[in-house]
Amino acid sequence: MDRSGFGEMLSPVIREPEVTRTARKQSAQKRVLIRASHDENVGNSTPRNQMIPRTPSSFRQPFTPPNRSLPKYPDVSCILGTEERSPQLTQSSGFLGNMSMITNLDDSNWAAAFATRHLGLFTKTEPNNLTEDANVSAVMLREDDPGEAASSSMFPDFLQSFLKHSLSTVFDLVEEYENICSNQVNILGKMVSRATPGLQKFSKTASMLWLLQQEMVTWRLLVSLYRDRIQTSLQNGNMLTTPPVNASEKTFVEALFQRESLVRQCQMVVDWLESIAKEEIGDFSDNIEFYAKSVYWENTLHILRQRQLASSIGSARPLVTELDPDAPIRQKMPLDDLDREDEVRLLKYLFTLIRAGMTDEAQRLCKRCGQAWRAATLEGWKLYHDPNINGEIGAELEPVEGNPYRRIWKISCWRMAEDERFNKYERAIYAALSGNLKQLLPVCDTWEDTVWAYFRVMVDSLVEQEIRLSVMAQNETEELPREYLEANWTLEKVFEELQATDKERVLEENQEHYHIVQKFLILGNIDGLMDEFSRWLSKSRSKLPGHLLRFMTHLILFFHTLGIQAKEEVSIEVLKTYIQFLISEGNTHLIAFYCCHLPQDLAVAQYALFLEGVTDFEHRHISLELAREADLDVATITKTVVENIRKKDNGEFSPHDLSPDQESDITQEDRVKIDVIDWLLFDPTQRSEALKQSNAIMRKFLALKKHEAAKEVFVKIPRDSIAEIYNLWEERGTHNSLPAEIDNAVREHLCIRAYLEAHETFAEWFNHMNAAPQKPTLISQPSFTEQVAYEHKEKKYEMDYDIWKGHLDALTADVKEKMYNVLLFVDGGWMVDVREDSEGDHERTHQMVLLRKLCLPRLCFLLHTILHTTGQYQECLQLADMVSSERHKLYLVFSKQELKKLLQKLRESSLMLLDQGLDPLGYEIQS
Repeated sequence: MDRSGFGEMLSPVIREPEVTRTARKQSAQKRVLIRASHDENVGNSTPRNQMIPRTPSSFRQPFTPPNRSLPKYPDVSCILGTEERSPQLTQSSGFLGNMSMITNLDDSNWAAAFATRHLGLFTKTEPNNLTEDANVSAVMLREDDPGEAASSSMFPDFLQSFLKHSLSTVFDLVEEYENICSNQVNILGKMVSRATPGLQKFSKTASMLWLLQQEMVTWRLLVSLYRDRIQTSLQNGNMLTTPPVNASEKTFVEALFQRESLVRQCQMVVDWLESIAKEEIGDFSDNIEFYAKSVYWENTLHILRQRQLASSIGSARPLVTELDPDAPIRQKMPLDDLDREDEVRLLKYLFTLIRAGMTDEAQRLCKRCGQAWRAATLEGWKLYHDPNINGEIGAELEPVEGNPYRRIWKISCWRMAEDERFNKYERAIYAALSGNLKQLLPVCDTWEDTVWAYFRVMVDSLVEQEIRLSVMAQNETEELPREYLEANWTLEKVFEELQATDKERVLEENQEHYHIVQKFLILGNIDGLMDEFSRWLSKSRSKLPGHLLRFMTHLILFFHTLGIQAKEEVSIEVLKTYIQFLISEGNTHLIAFYCCHLPQDLAVAQYALFLEGVTDFEHRHISLELAREADLDVATITKTVVENIRKKDNGEFSPHDLSPDQESDITQEDRVKIDVIDWLLFDPTQRSEALKQSNAIMRKFLALKKHEAAKEVFVKIPRDSIAEIYNLWEERGTHNSLPAEIDNAVREHLCIRAYLEAHETFAEWFNHMNAAPQKPTLISQPSFTEQVAYEHKEKKYEMDYDIWKGHLDALTADVKEKMYNVLLFVDGGWMVDVREDSEGDHERTHQMVLLRKLCLPRLCFLLHTILHTTGQYQECLQLADMVSSERHKLYLVFSKQELKKLLQKLRESSLMLLDQGLDPLGYEIQS
């Protein structure tokens, strides 16, 4: 066999730099499938929402012990249900990592921030829904802001989920919130992936995508932490067992996780952050096909073999001469450039897998790439456990688990992480395995990565301290650094360190809304979180994204459901702000169910404020039905709506001009006050309230001489209202009279009716009076034809005049009667309450007194005008007796100027009587 054939058989095809780039570009387009075989029990197949801890994997079982017994709390224990949801296979392209630079951005500047960043793709493998998703996306692409339009359904979806879950399924509710967000993230991800880069509207969609992604993972964190916290509070230290003295590392660590909620919940944070990273790794941007399938450093191996076959080495560049794993470090010689590139990519990808809690997959990848030795180095962290130590004699031996020399392995990993000769990602891998925070942080560029590093090291340190105190071997002389073993980690200290980082990106991400929420959820500091909510509202109430307000609202409702105390004043402000947002966005059918979570007085005020803007009759009816379904006080709400609008005065309650000028026109504001009475007419049981409120509105209209407006209000009240009020009172089974307040309102209603009838009849009389037929005139020296025509016109005039006069007499009698009904109103007078045992309403009393002074003198002058115009002069003078009567005391409502004016008018009538040969009072003069 010739030398060339031997070389081809021993080595792969030698890749030139140009060929390598092309191959790399093609392979980058492929997806690395992360396969979990059925015969390998690995944590990678854990459903996303199950939150089983992943790192270190040997700690898994103690974190969430299966079937933990609970004390007997029948109403609360169901909260802790551990039903698993179906796995949701969500793949992402690392969008969260790319977008996490965005800080607290409002709607106005999100688009600009996202325009300069890589837009990731979130996809969800659902073959049956591909056509539907495509249709949805096609419709949304035509929207000006497709992200907002596509996500608008989340507002009713969240409310619907909240309403259908009870206290016992509160954690199922939170998981459903996460599912809703997840589905929306997939839809928006598809839209962004199909969009033309650079379009402003899709920058907004990308910002919405990031926002919902953050909300989704926050709900995931919430359900994990608080399920454990509630369960821990119910157990109250029960069901804890003490391991035997000779127990293994694994047994002691299991007991630690059962005993210490801090360790357990810190591991949950690690699991949560790893679940986020695992979703992002699906389309990892540096996915490559590693060329070596069974041999590592294949290019270096090929060159070394070629050199062995060559007659002379010549001036070949120096390379390692041995290919054991330590050769490059020991010999201080490099590998081939292509192998070094592959090595860097492999190490970076391995760290990404470790970051995602996929240690088993990292080991499989190492073996697949011919680096089984590296896979072995990733195995040493497993806790040692020999189940046969306390077993019965003669029993079948069980396999031993873990690494009995784990401490030595860990010290080696620590030293390797400290060695600057290794690649930074390789050092980070072993730093993560050994708890070396200092060497782990340099590769952690985002907030999630940094928090993961701190919490992973924190858990590792606490576990190591437990092992050191319990089962440390006496013959081990070497130890990890003292600052690691004696580290006094707390949750607060972790976030203090996070604030002190020198990485600008992490500092910026510290201020993001959802990262702040996640921080306080981890700390369990609800008061601190409420203070942040208050700061957000006071700083940018109008700029907070609607979906963030929705999240804040439902988070507060979650706390209330569990009975967790949150600052009431902040909770109220959040709810009020969200309600205002729903009103502004037109989601009016949702408002009632959020109002009912406010204190009763605020719930009434908020819903009444909303109803003020509802003008359509059908919408009003629907809004009241929703309020009833939400258990709101509908009667008080409708009363408040009417009072709010009624009190929006556009003028003072002041005396009107006494001159008979035209009435003021009905304005748009008046029309609103007229129509607001409809709110009290939906429910027959509110007729008495409708009567009182309509009286108040009409009092104002009468004072402003807006009689037509007052009449429109009056006709809105059904004619059977008074009878209905009495019937409802009788149905209550009491034979007592109506309450004084209602009785007085009924009387006032009758007073206003009498006044409006009098005024309407006068207007009819006045119009008829001015429509008298005109007497024909005859020209001088008329012709015969003109004379005949004149006679015919005269006869017709006499006939028309008789008809007009007859109608005038009838109208005069009618208007006199109606005016006397007002002036001489029974039982104390017009606009005077008979019942004095009602609760005092000083404003109403003042207005009624003022109305008497405004309306009665005017009505008296009108009556005099009618009588004087129709020649009833003697009756005109009788008005003086009526006004001065001590029974009616009408003189009290006249001012001095008005009395002077009345006397002047009576003088004119008296003079007319004198002209008729009568005395000044209208009697015949006795000779």
